[in-house]
Amino acid sequence: MSGKILGIAIIVTALLFGAGVYYFQVFHYYERVEDDAGQVFLTPLDGGAPEHIPYGDFEGIDATSSPIRFRGCFTTPERPQALDARFEHYDGAEPRNAPFWFDCFDAEAIGTLVETGEAHVYTAQRNIEYGIDRVVAVTEDGRGYIWEEINDCGDKAYDGTPLGEDCPPRE
Repeated sequence: MSGKILGIAIIVTALLFGAGVYYFQVFHYYERVEDDAGQVFLTPLDGGAPEHIPYGDFEGIDATSSPIRFRGCFTTPERPQALDARFEHYDGAEPRNAPFWFDCFDAEAIGTLVETGEAHVYTAQRNIEYGIDRVVAVTEDGRGYIWEEINDCGDKAYDGTPLGEDCPPRE
């Protein structure tokens, strides 16, 4: 009989622990980002300081538990053709999943828009945090999405590979 009780106790503990981990990963660490009229910016082709673009309907989330948890959605009157001539493209961007409750950001759908060319991806800011770039995708119909990518220096820094001369010094 005590073996059954011990088995049940182990299973209940594992279920409670799993539920706790799920809650913390999907809900607890995330916070809504307030729209302070400064969330949407892009890096010009000349490499100057990032510039704000007009936008509205901003929704965003972020978490302190990871440098790549920022996600945002917005609308803009700008179109990719106009932005292409002024701002730096970002190659190889792949949107990361957002929690299911942040329903404006569907990483799979955004990824498809990027792959088909219906959305163009731009550099918002390189090394917003060491090894992390913020990117912005804008679609033909004026919807926009923001997320963060680990850049090459970040990949090297996080896996222990020597950084090399192309990477800025770590602060």
